[in-house]
Amino acid sequence: MRPPAVVTGIGVMAPNGAGGDAFWKATLEGHSGITTLDRFDPSRYPVRLAGQIRGFEAERHLPGRLLPQTDRVTRLALVAAEMALADAGVDPGQLPEYGMGVVTSNATGGFEFTHTEINKLWTKGSRFVSVYESFAWFYAVNTGQISIRHGMRGPGAVLVAEQAGGLDAVGHARRTLRRGTALSVTGGVESSFDPWGWVSHVASGRLSRQDDPRRAYRPFDTRASGYVPGEGGAILVLEDAEEADRRAVPHVYGEIAGYAATFDPRPGSGRPPGLRRAAELALDDARVRPDEIDVVFADAAGVAELDRIEAEAITGLFGPHAVPVTAPKTLTGRLYSGGGPLDIAAALYAIRDGVVPPTYHVADVPPDYGIDLVRETPRHRRVDSALVLARGKGGFNSAVVVRRAGRSSAS
Repeated sequence: MRPPAVVTGIGVMAPNGAGGDAFWKATLEGHSGITTLDRFDPSRYPVRLAGQIRGFEAERHLPGRLLPQTDRVTRLALVAAEMALADAGVDPGQLPEYGMGVVTSNATGGFEFTHTEINKLWTKGSRFVSVYESFAWFYAVNTGQISIRHGMRGPGAVLVAEQAGGLDAVGHARRTLRRGTALSVTGGVESSFDPWGWVSHVASGRLSRQDDPRRAYRPFDTRASGYVPGEGGAILVLEDAEEADRRAVPHVYGEIAGYAATFDPRPGSGRPPGLRRAAELALDDARVRPDEIDVVFADAAGVAELDRIEAEAITGLFGPHAVPVTAPKTLTGRLYSGGGPLDIAAALYAIRDGVVPPTYHVADVPPDYGIDLVRETPRHRRVDSALVLARGKGGFNSAVVVRRAGRSSAS
């Protein structure tokens, strides 16, 4: 049996904090990164709020040669990867290049880069289009640029499943470790807040049109009116536990103990949504019972119909009010592929510190939802295992079980 896959490094670029400690502190204290969009004038659009990473200056973190060939999303991913590797005490030059892989997720690609280059094509002609347009827009570019920068020539992949994709990336990275890879850099990062990308967000029909950040994104609330999109995410260093011991890592945050993914049946089929089944399969994979889960990090769509489906999945699996549920993403917005990995990071910090972060701005949860939503104030309690849920538009469902390192299951 393969050793566990453990998280030894965390890199966070989030709207409410750059770096894991800053993000976690902001999350516990209720500091929001949701503001009026300021990358361009949003006044003529029906949606104007976004979870933005402000003050990010790529040239302070990356060599100048990378700037002309990368979109903002890749710059954020590269910086988050640097943070995660430093946190894990990894010097890639000292490890076998084929023993290190990169598996990331992305849902929107390099929108801003492509928007700029297509505008050049239309207004100036093809000779003015950057040669880097051939890859800077692509979903897989974050995987490629991280692997090139750090000489990681092991298994590489990109998963595309909107909000669920970030958990899929972590699940696949775990799979590569089970096949013999010692270390994988994994997670997801997003950024697509140029006018072209913004229209793609609005077109989903699921965004809140509220202008007050405290009222715009209220999942599981009777007044839920949609969600706020955000940028950023988290990159994790995932290692084979035996290799991590051999490397004498600075710390082990926890284990990726279980993972599963399902797909919703076609509308009108009469079959139930697949979220509960994904959670059940992830728990089976981790060999834990529902009563061993100490907190659920919810997908938290902020759309009444989808919130109800998730609440039914949680209560159906655990029972009414049987497990604390939280959605700290109300401070960042939904980060698409970055959302799941950021929730994993929060779950690992919750295990480390013995505290469940709250869901902010939610005031009135319908009683028939039957969930114990942690609201406004952190809940201090021992956390050994957490379930992280994510859904992607189009029917994707993913679930990950995060467990305290070294804790054996009762199964």
